[in-house]
Amino acid sequence: MSARNTGTPLRRLRTAAAAALLPVLVLTACGSGDVSGAAPAGALASPAPTDDPVAAVGKVDSAAALLPADVRRAGTLRIGSSIGFPPGAYYPNGQDEPPAGQDIDIAEAVAKVLGVRLEREDASFETILPALGSGKYDVGTGNFGVTTERLKTVDFVTYVNDGQGFAVKRGSTILKTKVTDLTQLCGLTIGTGAGTTFEATLNSKKGVCAEAGRKPYDVKVYSENGATLTALQQGRIDVVMSTINGLRHQAAQPAAQTAFLGEYHRLDVGFAFRKGSPLTRAFQAAVNELIKDGTYARILEKWGTSASAIDASRINPPEHT
Repeated sequence: MSARNTGTPLRRLRTAAAAALLPVLVLTACGSGDVSGAAPAGALASPAPTDDPVAAVGKVDSAAALLPADVRRAGTLRIGSSIGFPPGAYYPNGQDEPPAGQDIDIAEAVAKVLGVRLEREDASFETILPALGSGKYDVGTGNFGVTTERLKTVDFVTYVNDGQGFAVKRGSTILKTKVTDLTQLCGLTIGTGAGTTFEATLNSKKGVCAEAGRKPYDVKVYSENGATLTALQQGRIDVVMSTINGLRHQAAQPAAQTAFLGEYHRLDVGFAFRKGSPLTRAFQAAVNELIKDGTYARILEKWGTSASAIDASRINPPEHT
């Protein structure tokens, strides 16, 4: 199975509004840009790296044997993927072509170790975890951070350590230093993704500004990363809170015109499963095989995320404090 071909057509769960943002997403590689005019002719996101560390991955019988018998017979798993923010998962060549990214490569490599094929569906981030419980998907990916709250209803198999960070529009003087305390955000408007750990963190800590005798911050939630980052460029929000790797990658794209403010809080990131799923041990074994044979390190090096490497995959580790 190719690292770029899931073997089945991707079913698109995109709204008309998201489609309208496509030129912006394509222009910047991360969904931000100047929407006051059309993208220059031929302006595309930075191409995906061409090396393919997944190509040489083969089935490992000891890991595959951990799959339930019915899955081994069927030879397929249904995966719900949130796609749209490099380097995790995005469309470097438009939505008519296969997605690329760290999460795509790791998932495809795991599938090859287990000897199964992934039936991938592109889904909005906030719908994937509930859909696991309903049985719509067997596994979900979307840079899902492992949190105490999520562990109540979802099982995780970790594959990287990423977390929470902040970014501003390049040249902004609103925040000049790394955010280490949310009181630094008092009086500002923060944009973030719907259903994310970022939204939960910001909402749970809203009282810090009142306690400090300062004006509260305002949180605006968006379903698409493109909408969040467009709002930043248009001045409708002051700051973006999102993934460390995503914001760092985005800030490295000259067209994006954003500045990464550093890490705020690290989180383990994992494949997500319904609670009690029989798939977790097999996925853990597969990730550990990739770590052991060096494929894992090559995937992270390809996507510039080596700083997020883990030494071993874990099932349901406690949230980082």
